[in-house]
Amino acid sequence: MSDPDSGLAPQADGASAAERRKGKSSRRAKRKRGHGRPNAHSAEAAQAGKSSQVAQRPAEDEAGLPAKKRKRRRRARAAQGGAQPASQTQQLSAPAEHRASPDHGHPSSHKSGKNRRKHRSKRGLQGRPLVHEKVAQIVAPANAPSNAHAPVAHDEHRQIRQSPPRREGQGQHHHYADADSRPLDLYAALDLGTNNCRLLIAQPTRPGQFRVVDAFSRIVRLGEGLGASGRLSSDAMDRAVEALRICAAKLKTREIRRMRLIATEACRAADNGEAFLARVTEETGLQLEIIDRETEARLAVSGCSSLVGPEARSVVLFDIGGGSSEIAVIRIGENRSSRLANHITHWTSLPVGVVTLSERHGGRDVTPELFETMVCEVQRMLERFDCPPVHGAARDSGDFHLIGTSGTVTTLAGVHLDLPRYDRRRVDGVWLSDDEVSAMQAKLLSWDFAGRAANPCIGPDRADLVLAGCAILEAIRRRWPSPRMRVADRGLREGLLTDMMADDGVWRRGRLRRGHRPRDMKGPQT
Repeated sequence: MSDPDSGLAPQADGASAAERRKGKSSRRAKRKRGHGRPNAHSAEAAQAGKSSQVAQRPAEDEAGLPAKKRKRRRRARAAQGGAQPASQTQQLSAPAEHRASPDHGHPSSHKSGKNRRKHRSKRGLQGRPLVHEKVAQIVAPANAPSNAHAPVAHDEHRQIRQSPPRREGQGQHHHYADADSRPLDLYAALDLGTNNCRLLIAQPTRPGQFRVVDAFSRIVRLGEGLGASGRLSSDAMDRAVEALRICAAKLKTREIRRMRLIATEACRAADNGEAFLARVTEETGLQLEIIDRETEARLAVSGCSSLVGPEARSVVLFDIGGGSSEIAVIRIGENRSSRLANHITHWTSLPVGVVTLSERHGGRDVTPELFETMVCEVQRMLERFDCPPVHGAARDSGDFHLIGTSGTVTTLAGVHLDLPRYDRRRVDGVWLSDDEVSAMQAKLLSWDFAGRAANPCIGPDRADLVLAGCAILEAIRRRWPSPRMRVADRGLREGLLTDMMADDGVWRRGRLRRGHRPRDMKGPQT
């Protein structure tokens, strides 16, 4: 019997290879004459031959010869098979599955075996992976400061979604990276505000966009009591440090290409703001920088640039924070820059936010008269803002609108949509008409503290702050009347990520080389 893989014919039971080939040829000839209907004698012979074939594996097969080499040998023998008998050629090309099948003697199985032999060369390597899938390794960042006191957090988002593995000969098609870039370019942005501590870790994708890999947000109320004492309280600092420890643990589990960690109004205004940041560095290893108000306004604009449509010619963007509120007037001409912050003509930062205003006037029991008092206070601050009238304001114009990025406007949108729980995907980018905003403010003002706390889009943490934010929003709407407002669930973190990625050139074809040192980003970008 001839081995279909190696062509060798080992001895078995004292019979020579020629005799076994002769016996098989006669059986095949009998089946031909009987039109595929073997008699009992031929069926028994086929069964005996099949059993001996399974029991007698050739030496090369037992040695584990790779499948590719066996196929190349079979193809070489098939190319030289002109001098071989037809029966032997068929025998050499028969697949192993067909030889070992228990129904080999059946006419239908014989026919299907012939079909498999006929189409074997067409199957090739279909279904076999050409390369093994490579799983990205997540290592601790080399540039992160080490701290023995920082805990290691177990994060359920540690699995990073990868692109499908490339096949051999398939080039890279990442339009935001060149050949010498790392597989994952991760950027991190942290914003420690008066009320919240927020972290984003993201990877650049299409031009101007990125994919969030990990995120964290916690209400810490760092500015609690700041307006009365001028200092950060011990409890507030403890809450912030605890949240920053979690952020540090998340950053240490990633290889971050570049990060920027900022602190805003609470640390700017507090007498012990610098001392608090020194404590943060000592206990968490994170080095935060205090940014000025102009930089904060520009970062808010950069984070919301994708929400400004091509038809807009004038936009007033505001960010109602915990301790301050930034307002930027944007005028867009015919030549629109890729950075929306370049179109800022006027900006201001009001020294009032939801935390400071609610502490001055009270946020639990807010009457319509108290609400109007808060609105008038913010209006007096806006009167000192020297800004010419905005084109399109105070009339129904499609080329002017407001953009609000804060917890106040996202809360209004969630209540308007009647969400069973807050959903960023449904809130971010939604449009609210002027009448809808007025209706939502009136609804919140009609609820008591318990009613606001019971709403899933507000909750007990914001129930005493949301009406103070609505008062700031109302003052802005009176200064710049607009038929519609767009809600942005984004802000400083997204602006930080966008600016860092743009500075590194990750969205350009000719990407900056890894050895390039990016320029300093402590001041506002121009």
